[in-house]
Amino acid sequence: MITRVARSFIRVGTFEYFATRGNVEAVKKLADYVIARNYPELVSSEQPYVALLAAVIARQAQLIARWMQFGFIHGVMNTDNMSIAGETIDYGPCAFMDGYDHDRKFSSIDHHGRYAYNSQPGIGLWNLVRFAETLVPLLADDTDDAVKIAQTHLETYQAQYEAAWLAGLRAKCGLTAGVASDEEDRELIDALFDVMDDNEADFTLTFYHLSRLGAHASERDQEARMLFVRPEQFDAWLAQWRKRLTRETQDEAACQAGMQAVNPVYIPRNHQIEAAIRAAEDRGDFSVFHALHAVLQNPYVEQAGTERYRQPPEPEEVVSKTFCGT
Repeated sequence: MITRVARSFIRVGTFEYFATRGNVEAVKKLADYVIARNYPELVSSEQPYVALLAAVIARQAQLIARWMQFGFIHGVMNTDNMSIAGETIDYGPCAFMDGYDHDRKFSSIDHHGRYAYNSQPGIGLWNLVRFAETLVPLLADDTDDAVKIAQTHLETYQAQYEAAWLAGLRAKCGLTAGVASDEEDRELIDALFDVMDDNEADFTLTFYHLSRLGAHASERDQEARMLFVRPEQFDAWLAQWRKRLTRETQDEAACQAGMQAVNPVYIPRNHQIEAAIRAAEDRGDFSVFHALHAVLQNPYVEQAGTERYRQPPEPEEVVSKTFCGT
């Protein structure tokens, strides 16, 4: 028996279920339950439902920023798959990217890229708007006032998401806040993603190799360059990155240690998961699963004899579509 565990399985869709039926009392009961169980610090708030909306927005902005930092694609980010607790639940057609693509998607039913990688922040906001709509009767006695309150808080989402995204990507690239402007560092990071997109460079390995480079060229540069079909594009970006590193106050060892603490060596790659599923379902062999699971207990630490878990799939191993129920 496999059991899923989470702090809550209440979703935006749970609130919608009652709100669309005009059952305001049920929405209030549900909100009270969520506050007591998942946001107990809000119980004594003067406006607990306004505070709940703000807290859910903040958690979701942080969560989606972390998805983006690891190349994770949820797959079906509808309101019924969005946890009020700000956790990743409903692992259906989700996947971690191998070759980077701004618009990478895996879900077999996402024909138009609604839930593609770069669409996730916007869809997160769309879902939060739906959540806010369910709370309108609880935010203020006057509907117009309630709508204004909701809008005011929803307008904070983008800035919260961008701040969380930039903080996470700065850490992945060995950059310290305050050394350069947010705009300058954002442009540098965006430029790396553009080069990765042009070359379909492996997401995890790009940052893995970057975390082993320093402010000066070395033989390790070639290991990173091999990920790019047009390595000269990466060379140009690397020169800009190293120029930016010269302004850092931390030494090279501290920079690399910080990067390696947030850039995993191993991720649950699609082809490895598929191999584990096939071995278990087709042959009753769970050893493939247990071996993969053991490696993933320490994703940031290189483990002897596990090089194959670090590698992207061979062409015949590529998993291009994932399904609900996987």
